[in-house]
Amino acid sequence: MHRFSSSYNFAMSLQSAVRFFSSRTTQSPRWILQAFYRTSRPCTYPAVSNQGQRRTLRQQQKCFSSMNPNEFIATSLVDSITFEAVCSDTLESLCDYLEQLVEEANYLKNADITYGDGVLTVNFGEPHGTYVINRQSPNRQIWLSSPISGPKRYDFIPDKSTINEGYWVYKHDGVSLHELLQKEIEKIVKEEVDFFSLPHSRRNK
Repeated sequence: MHRFSSSYNFAMSLQSAVRFFSSRTTQSPRWILQAFYRTSRPCTYPAVSNQGQRRTLRQQQKCFSSMNPNEFIATSLVDSITFEAVCSDTLESLCDYLEQLVEEANYLKNADITYGDGVLTVNFGEPHGTYVINRQSPNRQIWLSSPISGPKRYDFIPDKSTINEGYWVYKHDGVSLHELLQKEIEKIVKEEVDFFSLPHSRRNK
């Protein structure tokens, strides 16, 4: 446990610094990060003993180094309670809207939608396939399995003014969850859809 205390304390110090300076300056998050790193001690990553742990650590380092500073700060400040509330709101609203779309599409009579324990399964029947959208609490992500575009993992980017609002984005291509569903589901139901009217669907202004 003591191996990880240094990195944990560093992360906590970073979050505290961001909160402190954000309330007292008009500077950008990038400036805050640069100032913090200039005045803090170098970060020493925890010692790891096996190859699997080292591989995971390298992947995490690569992920954080490639992130936009705004998104890094925003994502790190999403606590578990906020994540669970926002995630449930997102999945429940998607379930309700998809049920409405299926009911209005007469030719999708064999479609089946189920939601429970953080897992939304949308089976449109042949030849369209099945979507699975589920909560991943340990990662604070929403995972999507699409019959069209494959698997994706979405992180929640909170709004600058309130952490309870924001949108879900796949950081490898910058496309949000609702943008992808807007594009793919519209082709399946063959009707105009509006996933951007749902909670946590719009990008920060």
